[in-house]
Amino acid sequence: MRSGGIRTTVVGLAAVTALALVGLPGCGGDRPDAASTTSPEPESGASTLTGTVTVFAAASLTEAFTTIGKDFEAAHPGVTVTFNFAGSSALATQINQGAPADVFASAAPASMEAVADAGNGTGEPAVFVRNQLVIAVPQGNPGGIKRLADLAKPAVKVALCAEQVPCGAAALTALDAGEVDLTPVTLEQDVKGALSKLTLGEVDAALVYRTDVNAAAGEVDGVAFEEAASAINDYPIVVLKDAPNAVAAMAFVSYVRSGEGAAVLGEAGFQSPDE
Repeated sequence: MRSGGIRTTVVGLAAVTALALVGLPGCGGDRPDAASTTSPEPESGASTLTGTVTVFAAASLTEAFTTIGKDFEAAHPGVTVTFNFAGSSALATQINQGAPADVFASAAPASMEAVADAGNGTGEPAVFVRNQLVIAVPQGNPGGIKRLADLAKPAVKVALCAEQVPCGAAALTALDAGEVDLTPVTLEQDVKGALSKLTLGEVDAALVYRTDVNAAAGEVDGVAFEEAASAINDYPIVVLKDAPNAVAAMAFVSYVRSGEGAAVLGEAGFQSPDE
């Protein structure tokens, strides 16, 4: 609970009807245009916005979007921002099966395309950030992991995301680029799940986003690897067709893409769409 009665609520997947993951393709193909969106802009009287904005967002956006949500609420005291953070493919499934939401922010174009193809978006999704994989290891890197190929050593236990979700598709792309063949001990449904296996001591390494390592500073270290450059994920955002609070949703998307939103996302380790 924040001062003045304003609050940002994070809703887990348990709060939404459990739905099966859609087997979506990995990253690739044409990206949404980072510079354009046909969604109408909110009117200048943004201070009159009211109600709840429900945002379905990729798990890797948890820390940055929570901060952005609080900042948006502070700028618009009549608005409460509610989040559902999960794997992008699971969120796309929920949206396409009728879960009520105002905004969708995906960790890859493929999941966004599933929503757009079902006719559940408005206008052209806008890419607002990019993200890149690193190897997460325990603080101090006791296993001495220095490159992607080290994950294939028999004694190294590795956590990956499932290939249906963007972090898993990106991991497979990077592994293919490095011609590295490994068998993970677990496949998680979102990037936070993969990182938690590491922080709990169940694995020796996990392929996660740079932003997730930044968020867990003090618990884990990140090892950069060259193959990650072949698997950079674009993050598109869109207002949904049946948004219960479309005007406030458009204002939230505009805020995410504003200088204020970009500063929060940059501090979290996300790259701008032009990088």
